[in-house]
Formats: sequence, structure tokens, C-alpha cells
Amino acid sequence: MALDRDTAMQVADVLSKGLPYIQRFTGKTVVIKYGGNAMENEELKSSFARDVVLMKLVGINPIVVHGGGPQIGDLLNRLNIKSHFVNGMRVTDSQTMDVVEMVLGGQVNKEIVSLINAQGGTAVGLTGKDANLIRARKLEVMGKTDELSRPEIIDIGHVGEVASVNTKVIDMLTHSDVIPVIAPIGVGPDGASYNINADTVAGKVAEAVNAEKLILLTNVSGLKSKEDKVLTGLTAAQVNHLIEDGTIHGGMLPKIRCALSAVENGVRTAHIIDGRVAHACLLEIFTDEGVGTLISRN
Repeated sequence: MALDRDTAMQVADVLSKGLPYIQRFTGKTVVIKYGGNAMENEELKSSFARDVVLMKLVGINPIVVHGGGPQIGDLLNRLNIKSHFVNGMRVTDSQTMDVVEMVLGGQVNKEIVSLINAQGGTAVGLTGKDANLIRARKLEVMGKTDELSRPEIIDIGHVGEVASVNTKVIDMLTHSDVIPVIAPIGVGPDGASYNINADTVAGKVAEAVNAEKLILLTNVSGLKSKEDKVLTGLTAAQVNHLIEDGTIHGGMLPKIRCALSAVENGVRTAHIIDGRVAHACLLEIFTDEGVGTLISRN
């Protein structure tokens, strides 16, 4: 059925406004951390997959890094494996690590690959263990074992941080028609598997490949001021000031530090955007307004 004139004009207007952004970002790499509501809502899943495929078709090289904390928690509960947390991080013994690998490297990763492929893309799923993609080291965490004790290093098991990223593997894929989908599991010097925060992996991958953009999908509308207004167009210096004065606190701090590290280490811009909005990635990349917070080095 043909579009009516007004609708057709709106479509043409949207497409024409997107052209300068397509021209600007063709050949550039965009790393997207995918998680939260966008991963749990069926409509948002489909819109995300279409966004990624469209980016690839217009010449942008998307790299997807995903989380899966809720899915891990669900399977642990079904298996009657209790979880303990230190500073918000799941203590990951060998049994729990087996579940993490099963969920992240299997269930979640393959679902995202299938979603992208169903929309006409060519996605390949990887964990950091494939071709030593993500070399990891054990994460040391300071904490207290009880209220009266002094802070000390607590062993939280197979939880790691990124030591290095093998960009050869990523370059080989992005320079073809393939969209890499990466599960945040790293491999240590001894061959052991490590569960790594997905935001951290996305940030370090973006730094390693010198990405144009790092996009972190969240469950909030972006970084907000004390007056509850979304802040955007921020420099690294402004963000550091907002951390110092307490505007940025709590659960937003790790994402902000990840974004800051990225822009301070070669990534042109970092975006913290609302994954609850359909086509959030396209709106952030191809419109002036965007749907979240943009942070740049200068």
C-alpha cells in the first residue's frame, strides 16, 4: 500500500537528515554494550537487531558486547546455587563460573547472533576465550568480611579485569561483512576463565580498536543533573567535576568511569543511552537530539 503524502514526506525528511551522519561515520567502528531492558523486551530485541544490521549496511562497523546478569541469576536459582556479592560483584567459584560460561557464551550470545542474522545480518558469536580475544587477570577487591574488620583483599573467585584485547581477530571480522557479538568472558595466563563486567569489556574493546563511539545501553534516560534533567554534550573535565560534587553517584559511577576511560584513551565519544527506547542506537547516532548522554574528551 502506498504511503500518504504527509507520511512519505516525513520518511523522506528523516532519511535526508540521516545522510550527513552516514557520510561522517562510514568506515568507523562503533562498540555497543547491549543489556538491561533492551535485552529482555521482545520488541526492543528486534529493534536493536535491525539497528545493528542497518549500521553495517551503511558502512559502519558495529561490535556488540553483551551482558546477562539476570539470566545468570535465574539459572543459578533453578540449580539451587546460592549467590554472594561483594561490592556489587557476584562471587564466582568454579561451579558458578560453569553457569556463567553456559549462559553468556551459550544461551545469551547465540540468541543475539540469531536475532541479528534473522534481520539479514551476518553475526558471529565469540567469547574472550576464542583466539585469546580477551586476556584477563584476576580482579582484586577490597572489602570487609564483617562490620568490625579492616578492609582487606577478598577473593571473589573467577572475576577478572581486562589485561589485553586481541584486535587481530576483531579486525578480521569487521573488515568483512561480519558483526562480532562478544560475551564478556576472558582467559587468564593459566587458561582459567574469568567473568568480566560487560561495560568494562565494551570500553576496553573500544579503546583497543580505536573506535569512533562507545555506546552503553542502560535502563535510565542518561546522566541526570541534581534537578533531574538529562545532561549531554559533556567533556571529560565536566564529568569529573560532576563526580566530585556528588551529582554522579551510586550505580551510575562504574558506567561513567568506563565512558571516561574510553574517551581519555582514544575513543572519540562515549554515549550512555536509554535502552528502553526503540531504535535507541540509531537515534543517538543519526540525530542531533539523541536519547541520552554524550561524553567527549574535549
